Amino acid sequence: MFRKLFLLGLFLSCQVLQAQQFKDLIFAETPQRDLGLDIYLPAGVANPQMIVWVHGGAWHSGSKENPPLDLLKRGFALASIEYRLSVEAPFPAMMHDIKAAVRFLRGNASKYGFQKDKIIIWGSSAGGHLVALAGLTNGNEALEGNLGDYLSESSDVNLTFDFFGPTNFTTILNQSTPHGVSVRAPALALLLGKPLDQVPDLAKLASPVFHVDQSDPPMFIVHGNQDPQVPINQSIELWLKLKEAGVRTVIEILPNDTHGGPGFSDDAFINKVVEFIEENL
Repeated sequence: MFRKLFLLGLFLSCQVLQAQQFKDLIFAETPQRDLGLDIYLPAGVANPQMIVWVHGGAWHSGSKENPPLDLLKRGFALASIEYRLSVEAPFPAMMHDIKAAVRFLRGNASKYGFQKDKIIIWGSSAGGHLVALAGLTNGNEALEGNLGDYLSESSDVNLTFDFFGPTNFTTILNQSTPHGVSVRAPALALLLGKPLDQVPDLAKLASPVFHVDQSDPPMFIVHGNQDPQVPINQSIELWLKLKEAGVRTVIEILPNDTHGGPGFSDDAFINKVVEFIEENL
């Protein structure tokens, strides 16, 4: 009997310490499709801070599945969200979706057990672009949208992690190799609905560097110095703008890493990410 009670107690303890998942929570209905998100809660942490993960995929592909869990293991909650891809709806549809997801998360923070007052947003590549734009456009009516059932909640984010995202659509093609232009120009035309040179005002609205001001939340920028996809100058441009405005910012250049790579999940690097959160939230 004692052995059975011991094993039962051990099993229940493991259950308590197990990370929780809530999958496919619908946060917005759009003309194209319903949008969902997945919430991951860390094991053994009461009321953790929330990190919103925005996937990459050149704006036209990718999904919320299999997000990076490095920060979940460090005690943070994670929400991996869907957004309308550029093959479904052009910009700024995806920004409306992201801000709706943040509002939904704030509106359901007590239900799922995470903090609502300080939201972190994190993305890579095209997702890095979208989170940088989200972090720099708190209160921007043109990008807010009116999706979802939580319009009274704030869509503001309080800290941003931009991993190798494009930041300036007016300079990116000039910074790209011929191969880069051949890939990037069509992706940007699909994102904006027309080629870049035909929509200069929209290109600026979609470029994070044109939204920087002193009221912006802290931003951590990361780029591999061998990135063949997004020119490293894109990250440097944004970092310099943030520094000029007096926004708390850090840029990490990872040697020998490309568009992603092992350095982005290295323990020493993740320690720097966690330190930035602890110092700025």
